[in-house]
Amino acid sequence: MNQIIFNQNISRNVLHIDLILSLLILCILLLSIFVTWSACGQSYDLIQHKIIQIIIGLSIMLVLARIPPKLYELYTPYMYYICLILLFLVNIMGYSCKGSQRWLDFGFLKFQPSEIIKLIVPLMVTHNLNKEQYPPSIKRIFVSLLFIIIPTMFIFLQPDLGTAILTISSGLFILFLSGISWKLIIVIILIILLHIPICWIFFMHEYQKTRISILWNPESDPLGSGYHIIQSKIAIGSGGITGKGWLHGTQSQLEFLPERHTDFIFSVIGEEFGFIGVSMLLLLYLSIVLRGFIIAFKVQHMFGRLIISGFMLMLFMSVCMNVGMVMGLLPVVGIPLPLVSYGGSSLLVLMSGFGCIMSMYSHRNIISKNP
Repeated sequence: MNQIIFNQNISRNVLHIDLILSLLILCILLLSIFVTWSACGQSYDLIQHKIIQIIIGLSIMLVLARIPPKLYELYTPYMYYICLILLFLVNIMGYSCKGSQRWLDFGFLKFQPSEIIKLIVPLMVTHNLNKEQYPPSIKRIFVSLLFIIIPTMFIFLQPDLGTAILTISSGLFILFLSGISWKLIIVIILIILLHIPICWIFFMHEYQKTRISILWNPESDPLGSGYHIIQSKIAIGSGGITGKGWLHGTQSQLEFLPERHTDFIFSVIGEEFGFIGVSMLLLLYLSIVLRGFIIAFKVQHMFGRLIISGFMLMLFMSVCMNVGMVMGLLPVVGIPLPLVSYGGSSLLVLMSGFGCIMSMYSHRNIISKNP
């Protein structure tokens, strides 16, 4: 027991990481390599890119964990406005793929700024709220809502409904955790609900409306808009309790399942590893979230507590949205499975978030002396 505590202290003081959280993350990343190898049809190029993304992500996490939280608080506004500029550029000259204009392509680098903003928005909201005592004033709440709404509208216009939902949620989580009254929370939720019909009529594209309406009866268009959901449910259901075995999933290996190495990779896990496999994966996610809240409880500064708790809630919501999407419980909105789905932008932003969390934790004593 003493040896475990000693190792934990060494990892926190030298590497500035939390050993337990790091091991949980590594478990999911290792699982993602095996699942991606199966989902991508044993493509050496894709799996090589996946491993490189993981290595870069872990390196970013270690680097960001060493940065003192005061620097995050100091430079957050600059990062926020840079992200707004990038989102503006995406809408003007962004790279288009499958009907969406979400990427900036510089030749040697192609990335999705909307993924970065999911991490920057909660930082910016917390930075704004941290200028005064908690709970925040009406003025701070109003300004925070503006910081949330502006990038969300840019993302909504790309169009990227899933990321827009996560972006607005990541900011609202911080507001709700900051100690505002339940009356204000209810008012904010009611305002959002009242704007849903406006978004549906004036802003949502026809294919987005179809994805939502087809949810109730995907069999009405089995070869069109309902195809993804139907094939995904077949894959998950055919896995049974123990699954068909690694590399033996018929829906994925015979390419009936679309987007099987990105948004629908959970279906591959369900088919090949069954109920036991998906339960173990969900248990790992739950362990990460719970460990995150334990870390947040130990941090003695409100800035760190809000950032960590908000990030963990966003991670939990991302998992729920992806799982609900592939099981036909939620509309298909293009949310990747965190740490598992193939995609460099999503993975690197998540690892950056974990690095930020570990910075708040490993420097928690320094923060508490400078509230």
